[in-house]
Amino acid sequence: MLSRTADHLYWMARYTERAENTARMLDVAVQTSMLPQSAQDTEQAWRAILGISELQDAFDARYAALDERNVIAFMVGDPANPSSIVSCLTAARENARAVRGVLTTEVWETQNATWIELRDRLRLGLDGIDPGEFFDWVKHRCHLARGVTLGTMLDDEALVFIRLGTFLERADNTARLLDVKYHEAGAAATHDVLTQREFYYWAALLRSVAGFEIYRKVYRDSVTPARVAELLMLRADMPRSLLACMEQVLANLKAVRNGVSAGTERLAGKMHADLQFARIEDVLAAGMDATLGRFMENIYALGNGISRDFLVPLGD
Repeated sequence: MLSRTADHLYWMARYTERAENTARMLDVAVQTSMLPQSAQDTEQAWRAILGISELQDAFDARYAALDERNVIAFMVGDPANPSSIVSCLTAARENARAVRGVLTTEVWETQNATWIELRDRLRLGLDGIDPGEFFDWVKHRCHLARGVTLGTMLDDEALVFIRLGTFLERADNTARLLDVKYHEAGAAATHDVLTQREFYYWAALLRSVAGFEIYRKVYRDSVTPARVAELLMLRADMPRSLLACMEQVLANLKAVRNGVSAGTERLAGKMHADLQFARIEDVLAAGMDATLGRFMENIYALGNGISRDFLVPLGD
């Protein structure tokens, strides 16, 4: 497969996944903002949304006040923000358009229809939309895009690069969420007897990755920070966990290995092994900041390696 074709497929998948992740974070943030809390806590929660995507400086350059309305405007409809939902779904559609001949008709039409409906929904601006309903729509369209892709695409290299993009983006998002939330929680992340507010805090994190019901099914007990971390890092049966994502990344790298990709595959294999054989007690003892920081550095290096070995190198 031509590297440019693989590049478009990979980034189509990454941008689709990123749009869903952003919608999930914002949806939970809006719901959490309705709970009784101080103005300082409210501002800190919205600041965390920007921190997860490393967009605080970009936001400050464009908006005078850090509040719910401005953060949603920046993360949903601002075309100057490359991680906004509008930017992501537009980029996903443009990458799909560039490789229409490789995609099935159903996949292309799903991406195109999402982009057209997005423009219609935002035609009158953000003030005219219901945030909860809009975020549900984004999640539904991204689910639909993945389902149509898996249900209609030939299981060949094209699908492999789509999977690579999906699971690398998902791993990066889960790690960022955990890193910011553990840092934000501070001392509350070190004990298992939670106040009511702390319970809602960790439950919100689980809901942002569709993990609350899974947590209840797996642990059948109260929510604790250590178990949340274990579920989102080390459980292979949790679809958005770091381990589950790295299993998929490694398997798909093996499926397209070439003469120059051994180093990239080795890094993915080491990241997978570190998660597969870890215990949450050891992770917590080593420090969540250090563990997640190292994982995010490796994800960045892995993305660069994939681009170098298979795709159009970043910056070209």
